[in-house]
Amino acid sequence: MLMKTFSEYKHEAGIDEAGRGSLAGPLTAAAVILGKNFENNDLNDSKKLSSIKRLELKKYIEKNALAYSVAFVNSSYIDNHNILNSTFKAMHKSIENLIVKPNFILVDGSLFKPYNEVKYQCVIKGDQKYQNIAAASILAKTYRDEYMSNLHLKFPEYDWIKNKGYGTKFHIYMITKFGRTKYHRKSFQIKSNQQILQFN
Repeated sequence: MLMKTFSEYKHEAGIDEAGRGSLAGPLTAAAVILGKNFENNDLNDSKKLSSIKRLELKKYIEKNALAYSVAFVNSSYIDNHNILNSTFKAMHKSIENLIVKPNFILVDGSLFKPYNEVKYQCVIKGDQKYQNIAAASILAKTYRDEYMSNLHLKFPEYDWIKNKGYGTKFHIYMITKFGRTKYHRKSFQIKSNQQILQFN
């Protein structure tokens, strides 16, 4: 079972992101504050859960969390500000939109740009250790998956409903065949047939 919180602060927000390594689509971040009475033993890193289980937990988190927020940063912003700054941007947006303001921030990973003067702690593989980060990882993943599934209806040739914008062999092949859309990250490189294709 994952630990509830890292700090002794009343409103500790767990933060995580999804889509950082994708070739297309937004980077998505989520922030979640869990109340003291929140209980769910199934929470875990979203990548370790089935899609059905993630959707079940998404509903549970949204119903029972003290506060939650999900934020998107699009490909154009990523191209102009790089992926690291875009990650910080998405995380900050998710914090700003919380209806309960956190007095401590627990971040999955090793890097974070300070948000105002709120104290924070970075935790590597935090989504496998703390419930609030795990909850954030589930929301970030499910919201982004839904976003990419909706985009698939407009651009079915890239098969985003399956690959969610990540660099599968099929997705890369279809980029070389049809070119890129406005949802592709132009600053990202892809490898195809031992050649590196730079989107300019």
